[in-house]
Amino acid sequence: MANLTVSVVSAEQEVWSGEARQVVAKTLIGEIGILAGHEPVLAILAAGNVRITQPDGGVVTAVAEDGFLSVDHDVVTVVARNASLIASDEKSRH
Repeated sequence: MANLTVSVVSAEQEVWSGEARQVVAKTLIGEIGILAGHEPVLAILAAGNVRITQPDGGVVTAVAEDGFLSVDHDVVTVVARNASLIASDEKSRH
């Protein structure tokens, strides 16, 4: 299975970047799940968690607010006014 290249950034810093199997984020129109091969999309984020499932099954969670999510050619970029890493569980499996 192909992977995604993910970057989560705030106005002040890069919060997390790396390879992922899946990204789930809350948008103004509901929760969106992104897998490799997803159609291009640009969505406005709602305040909430961004869950990133890494290729090894570990999960990284960041909280993000006031921003957007962009998907293009298996590259996912989350840009938020405020974003911070709240959990990283490399043993967790979905």
